[in-house]
Amino acid sequence: MRKLLGVVYTAFLFGANVLGSGLAAADVDTLREGDMKKLAIHVSPVPVPDIGLVDTTDAPRSLAEYRGKWVVLNFWATWCAPCREEMPSLDRLQAAMSEIAVVPVATGRNAVAGIERFFVEARITGLPMLRDPKSELSRAMGVLGLPVTVIMNPEGQEVARLIGDAEWDGDNAKAVLTALMAGY
Repeated sequence: MRKLLGVVYTAFLFGANVLGSGLAAADVDTLREGDMKKLAIHVSPVPVPDIGLVDTTDAPRSLAEYRGKWVVLNFWATWCAPCREEMPSLDRLQAAMSEIAVVPVATGRNAVAGIERFFVEARITGLPMLRDPKSELSRAMGVLGLPVTVIMNPEGQEVARLIGDAEWDGDNAKAVLTALMAGY
């Protein structure tokens, strides 16, 4: 069933028009430079499956905890070099834009000790340590490689996706996020 959900979600996601019309898409498109050129903005929000996550103590967690806020959802892994390079910029983004929730999710086999060690080494202090140990959420959302960052609206729907790493704390990224929040 989850495999079917992933196929349907992926087909829906890639079948959606991006940057096709709408004031927000046009406004954001004019701001996209550098890494943000990789950001695909959906004309219509895409549902996000309600699949549970866990924290480092195996306590159940959910993306529903972030409803009401714009979310920068980042799929990463401890073994992924671009993910490790990108993570400090996500931490700085969270510090710079407290009105959003930056939510990294370690996808697949990531030892808790490895996640905790990386957060200490990289001086990540403002982000939660969430895990998708069986890659259920990432598969259902059509994440085919890492890193992938999904922008979610306050209703918990996907409005944009960036495949690959980016400098999330740069002025351009913050301007794009601000424009999305203002006009999507």
